[in-house]
Amino acid sequence: MTRIELVKKGIITEEVKKAAAAEGIEPEILAADIAEGVSVIARNINHDIAPVAIGRGLKTKINANIGTSKDMMSIDDELQKLDVLIQYGADAVMDLSTGGPIKDIRKLLLRKSSIPVGTVPIYEAVVNAVETKNSIARMSVDNLFTAIEEHAEQGVDFVTVHCGLTRKTIEALKNEGRILDIVSRGGAFLLEWMIYNDRENPLYENYDRLLEIAKKYDLTLSLGDAARPGCLADATDATQLDELLTLGQLRDWAVQAGVQVIIEGPGHVPLNQVELNVKIQKEICKGAPFYVLGPLVTDIAMGYDHIAAAIGGAVAGAAGADFLCYVTPAEHTRLPNLEDVKEGVIASKIAAHAADIAKGVKGAMSLDIEMAKRRKALDWNGQIGLSFNPEKIRQWRAEVPPHETEVCSMCGEFCAIKTVEKALKRR
Repeated sequence: MTRIELVKKGIITEEVKKAAAAEGIEPEILAADIAEGVSVIARNINHDIAPVAIGRGLKTKINANIGTSKDMMSIDDELQKLDVLIQYGADAVMDLSTGGPIKDIRKLLLRKSSIPVGTVPIYEAVVNAVETKNSIARMSVDNLFTAIEEHAEQGVDFVTVHCGLTRKTIEALKNEGRILDIVSRGGAFLLEWMIYNDRENPLYENYDRLLEIAKKYDLTLSLGDAARPGCLADATDATQLDELLTLGQLRDWAVQAGVQVIIEGPGHVPLNQVELNVKIQKEICKGAPFYVLGPLVTDIAMGYDHIAAAIGGAVAGAAGADFLCYVTPAEHTRLPNLEDVKEGVIASKIAAHAADIAKGVKGAMSLDIEMAKRRKALDWNGQIGLSFNPEKIRQWRAEVPPHETEVCSMCGEFCAIKTVEKALKRR
């Protein structure tokens, strides 16, 4: 039985108990939310990792994307990125490889990763179709589902599947007049396949087949937003909402079948529409966990897109988004390197933590209270230990002049904390 089927029978497993303990909540609460489809535990039965829960009332989780391309395919680099993103607190990792020995890379990541691993199986199916048949359009439906099952069998914990991109959505896209039509890579592959073959999306048309694979491995389906806006001007349009309505229906079918689902969201969204997007998704998808890419709140932050995404991510998380996909400084420019991955994770972690404070997640504010106490005590080691990047702060503190080691070099002898403490003692 799947997790949903077990909890619906009143069976609370050790996995649920461990995940609930990590969140500081009662296992009965998490079990009820899994049954309702508003929380998930993203763990394949073939992947031996600690359970990670995502969803209602839980700490906002973050995912970090890595993976090779045809031009950059170093396995060692990707394994180093995995180490870095885990070190700096990512809750999950997605392998988006499209170049090199894709199966071997995935196998190594699964073996080495202590956190949930996600993939986008259509990437591998398309790469194989291009290599063997010279065309995306010649990919067969069986090729796609074979890739999905291979990923699941290897132990992948969650897969992005763009099931909501239907022919109806494509017609809406044609009539919309978007500036950027489709920026989702998986969505672009499916759109080309659908148009050239004059057929419906195979993931939508064969959704029951997908659910059977997911049930077999307790695989979490991340229903992808193929029609997500790729720029602010396209946000919250008819094309995006048409796909979201379909995803809401697919979410219901999955939960009824005992399959866990999360819903993916935009993307590029003006700041004043971020909360609206979360509320619309939560209404249409009956509270299903919402997984957002950023969202980026400006299109002109190249080189600093991790900051634009962190701003949007904090607002989205505060409004109810459950899972943030990090964005690195290299977004829209090149494949991220180790430093990009680190900066992307830290920015996303800050956004997630800020959201948790706003949502009143248990224990979130206690860290900030502790930091305030450490600052009052001028306890630098304590402050460093609570920071998101202790190495950076230690390096900066090492640059402080020796006579100012108790304070910071900005205020020096005019430290507000010391001045007030000294004055209050005179009363």
